[in-house]
Amino acid sequence: MCSRYALNCAPMDLVHRYGLTAPPRAPLPIPEIRPTDAAPVVKGGSGVLLRKHFGIASRKDGKPLINARSETLTEKPTFRRLLDNRVLVPATAYFEWRKDGKAKHRNTIAPGQGDPEPRGEVALFSFAALYEGEHFTIITGAPSPSIAHVHDRMPLILPREAEALWLSNAPFDDVAHLLRPYEDPIAAVEDAPAGPGGLFD
Repeated sequence: MCSRYALNCAPMDLVHRYGLTAPPRAPLPIPEIRPTDAAPVVKGGSGVLLRKHFGIASRKDGKPLINARSETLTEKPTFRRLLDNRVLVPATAYFEWRKDGKAKHRNTIAPGQGDPEPRGEVALFSFAALYEGEHFTIITGAPSPSIAHVHDRMPLILPREAEALWLSNAPFDDVAHLLRPYEDPIAAVEDAPAGPGGLFD
């Protein structure tokens, strides 16, 4: 799953990475984006970055649906009607918690090498996502083998060369093959355990 992620970059990093016609108005960097937060997304043909809220409201209870399982997108009515509403969600890392008994350990996960940037900007990558109105949901799938020990799901990261097709007007059947585990190097860095003692020791 993916419930929190980071976008630690400057506005011009996004301009260069996604070929935007204008820098985003969103405050950047964003160290941690959580459900219901407003965050930048890239929509095909817009040339600008849009701000939408993380999580599509469930029609059952109104709770935000932050993730959509890739395996059942065409089966679930909530997501089936959104298959043509495709966007990219820019990120620099995402956070996942590895369970160890009752303990949970936070991991920061990002492509191991990142995409090479010609001007030396921050290495950005893109989640595949769907949107409805002013809200979006990130698509998840099986994890890459190198991070499967952290969690049995991961947000689906698109290869850079696949982003244009995902944003195109192509039927979903023509882009569904893009929703697969990330094949390039990806690494998880686990936070160090908290040391003994507290603030006033």
